[in-house]
Amino acid sequence: MMTLCTVAAGCTQKAAETTESKKEVVPAIELSNMDTSINPAEDFFRYANNNWMKNNPIPDEYPTYGAFTEIDQNNELLIQEIIDEVSKDANAPEGSMAQKIRDFYNAGMDTVAIDERGYTELTPYFKMIDGLNDKADLAKLLGTLHGDGIGGFFYAGGSTDPKNAEMVIMHLYQGGLSLTDRDDYLVEETQEMRDKYVEHVAKMFELTGTPAEEAAKKAQNILALETELAKNSMSRVERRDPDRTYNKRSFAELQASTPNFKWTSYFKAAGAPDFDTLNVGMPDFIANLDKVITNTDLNTIKDYLRWKVIHGSASMLCSDLDAENFNFYGKYLYGMEMQQPRWRRILGATSDCLGEGIGQLYVEKHFPAEAKERMLNLVSNLRLALGERIKALDWMSDETKAKALHKLDCFNVKIGYPDKWKDYSKYEVTPESYFANVHRAIRFENEIDMAKIGKPVDKEEWFMTPQTVNAYYSPEMNEIVFPAAILQPPFFNMDADDAINYGGIGVVIGHEMTHGFDDQGCKYDENGNLNNWWTEEDATKFAARTAQLEKLFEGYKVQGYPINGKLTLGENIADLGGLNISWDAYQMTEEAKANQSIDGFTPAQRFFISYGTIWRNNSRDKYVERQVKTDVHSPAEARVNRTLGSMPHFYEAFEVNPENKMYIAPEERAAIW
Repeated sequence: MMTLCTVAAGCTQKAAETTESKKEVVPAIELSNMDTSINPAEDFFRYANNNWMKNNPIPDEYPTYGAFTEIDQNNELLIQEIIDEVSKDANAPEGSMAQKIRDFYNAGMDTVAIDERGYTELTPYFKMIDGLNDKADLAKLLGTLHGDGIGGFFYAGGSTDPKNAEMVIMHLYQGGLSLTDRDDYLVEETQEMRDKYVEHVAKMFELTGTPAEEAAKKAQNILALETELAKNSMSRVERRDPDRTYNKRSFAELQASTPNFKWTSYFKAAGAPDFDTLNVGMPDFIANLDKVITNTDLNTIKDYLRWKVIHGSASMLCSDLDAENFNFYGKYLYGMEMQQPRWRRILGATSDCLGEGIGQLYVEKHFPAEAKERMLNLVSNLRLALGERIKALDWMSDETKAKALHKLDCFNVKIGYPDKWKDYSKYEVTPESYFANVHRAIRFENEIDMAKIGKPVDKEEWFMTPQTVNAYYSPEMNEIVFPAAILQPPFFNMDADDAINYGGIGVVIGHEMTHGFDDQGCKYDENGNLNNWWTEEDATKFAARTAQLEKLFEGYKVQGYPINGKLTLGENIADLGGLNISWDAYQMTEEAKANQSIDGFTPAQRFFISYGTIWRNNSRDKYVERQVKTDVHSPAEARVNRTLGSMPHFYEAFEVNPENKMYIAPEERAAIW
């Protein structure tokens, strides 16, 4: 599985106009969003964002709402315009991108036809599962289901070999859970969630034709089976360590570890080519899977698979299944009051299933060449700044510095959109069935994925679409990637001063660069191979410094919920590194040297205000509760207040003193890159 280190857990203040003549100039700093009655040395997050937070309560259909959401909403309007435009052509040639976009979106919006079909489109899967009369045939059935995007028991797919980053190999990982985390099944504090989950599963069975009493029994048995899978699963913290999840095995060794599961039948049904070796990410889970299947009644296995079909398809089906799915996963788990409007959900699905097709149209209309040019300049400056910081480190030996600098020099940079677009000619879209269109998209992507196995890695491939509001670093590719959509205010503003852009997109660039040197990214070399390039002494010093940052975040509470410092360590390292790198890069500019104030703020203050602004956010308590347990990103407030506490330049810019809440004693601050 390709490892992606992203900036967002996933902005303009107003929707962008589509014509140049009507384009609004977005202010560099929206002063009305700030609350200058708050001392920035006490709570910088609210100093920068409090009025925005007051004026932007979370809409009922969102669990969290912030700068990323604002850009998403803006992008949705732009993508909707694209869909509306191509949909006007009723005579678009069969197989053209216009025809595929039009028919996919319209089929998803045809709720009358979807409700009329009810859950009948699941019938072929139910019949397939009902035909399972022997556990010996389970492997073949699972391969067929997985190829159609229906989960169960584990995950398999092609991705880079972490120790031979030029090649794609098969990877096998734990899976099969329907709650959001392993611990949801195992700890006492989530008992209510498990009770609600059982009620939900039973209700979904009832809605697909099972009598209530029987449905309740099936739900209990499914919880018991998933609990056994959870007991053998690695925790999220354990899964962060690539050394633990790289376990290359021969096909014969895999089969020997699970003697009752016919892997040849599974991989053939899943569409995989023949291969001799693979990575078994969680060997203990896979070995115990054999025992779980052996010890579970066949009827329970069939009910579990039937549940995975229902669960994975609910949002594509009739309104009662869709609503019940939302009631548990949206309303109960994340506190959302209502679903996203239908058009927004179908637009998102269209953008997912035809991602680069829509992306190509998106960048033609909304990504100017000068934006890419300015980004390339920013990246160049930040690369230079990180290089200078590495050279100046007092805790790293010259030997390791040379290797770190070489890795930095080898960073590949992708901005805006891919040079080579995906070919969707083999993906069939019809106006008749939204469900069928989605599953054909899944099969289409699965065939592409499986065809890569045993072949060289395609270095031109992107793992986000241009219209995605995010960015990522891939350790196996040793590359940083910035889709076109993130290059908007408040992250990137063509009309703003350098302080704003370095405090915004500059930090994002630095964040992704730092992922190459965070506690896990640092284990990969300049070619993307999982390969230790550190001296033992330097590795020990690095670990001590990352432990200090872990300590600063461990237990820090946001809305009453404590952060897991180990789970969020990589992202926290990247945030701190991104700030330091972008600060240094900004100091190289003529603007910083001139040190002229704007709107009453010094350049240094504007830099940090810009950083605080990109994390403006309101979140429901239930969302934060889930986030601190399952997300490698810290909540927005901590990404601002806790990270800035280790930035000496922030103390100078806002006169932070020991009596202030933002103050962290020098010996307790983190200093890494």
